[in-house]
Amino acid sequence: MLIGLLTAVAASACYGTGSVLQAVGSRKSARREAAAASTTGLTQHGGPSLSSTAKAAVTWEFLVGTVLDFIGFGLGALAARLLPLFLSQTVISANLVITAVLSIKLLGIRLNAREWVSIGVVCTALVLLATAAGPEGGGDASTATHWWLLVASVLVIGGGTLIVRLLGSRAAILAGLLSGLGFGALGVGVRVLNGIDPFHLPTLLADPALYAILVAGVGGMYLHTVALQIGSVNGATAALVVGETVVPGILGVLWLGDSSRPGFAWMAILGFVVAVAGAVAVAWFGEPEGGAEGTGTAPDDGSSAPVHAAGAAKATEDDTRAPDRAAAGS
Repeated sequence: MLIGLLTAVAASACYGTGSVLQAVGSRKSARREAAAASTTGLTQHGGPSLSSTAKAAVTWEFLVGTVLDFIGFGLGALAARLLPLFLSQTVISANLVITAVLSIKLLGIRLNAREWVSIGVVCTALVLLATAAGPEGGGDASTATHWWLLVASVLVIGGGTLIVRLLGSRAAILAGLLSGLGFGALGVGVRVLNGIDPFHLPTLLADPALYAILVAGVGGMYLHTVALQIGSVNGATAALVVGETVVPGILGVLWLGDSSRPGFAWMAILGFVVAVAGAVAVAWFGEPEGGAEGTGTAPDDGSSAPVHAAGAAKATEDDTRAPDRAAAGS
């Protein structure tokens, strides 16, 4: 249990740091597109084009953040094998808190009292969860279930990407939810993956869950990048947290046999609900009104953009030119 918790915390730290760097890279790309008055950076619906997203992905900040994400993915995969999903996914989602704290040092952001309270709530909830968590379930599932996971991942990522592109600049919340569902499916896939223990390559390659992991991971990363480009809106981050924690947590209990310690079910449920609510609050209260209060900016050299405490970058409306944004950040 201790090794699993330490692994999940390390994964959370990697994801939190990577989120800041990816947000800065995404905003740098968006500002360049806006400064060049580019029409190729937007779809006809006002959302970022594939070429715009690709440009964001090759900034050095985004590349470093992506490397940290891959490290976080490996650590998170290990945590998902060692802990109940309702605990591992919740600890990993606490990267919002790590991002908020890192933003004070790296981005000059000053957190308000509500943000500090929200961070304290999340930390308290994680203590409750760690205290209540019992042994993880076996993770055994039928082959048909693995196929259903792959089908669901394709539908969520494929269909969701199409809808996000059609909605354009109004899709930040939906993109956040879909990316969270993708990361949640990834966690479930890692948990049920065959051919890992003991390692057997033919079994691994024949498991549909492996391809569900690839689809959900790559698709979730893409939709997360789109959400950062569209704008930092509190609804998007809240949706990401819910998708990444609630869905796999419930599946872990109902499907994989995850459980709490005897007599501690109430504490596990309380900790889970409070952790999700606290993470959403970090995102919600971290959204500055009017793009001023609560943000910090890097040196005025055009190389980066403001990032709010929830960990997603927020450029001003003149910089991003993204109308009708709803509120969120991861």
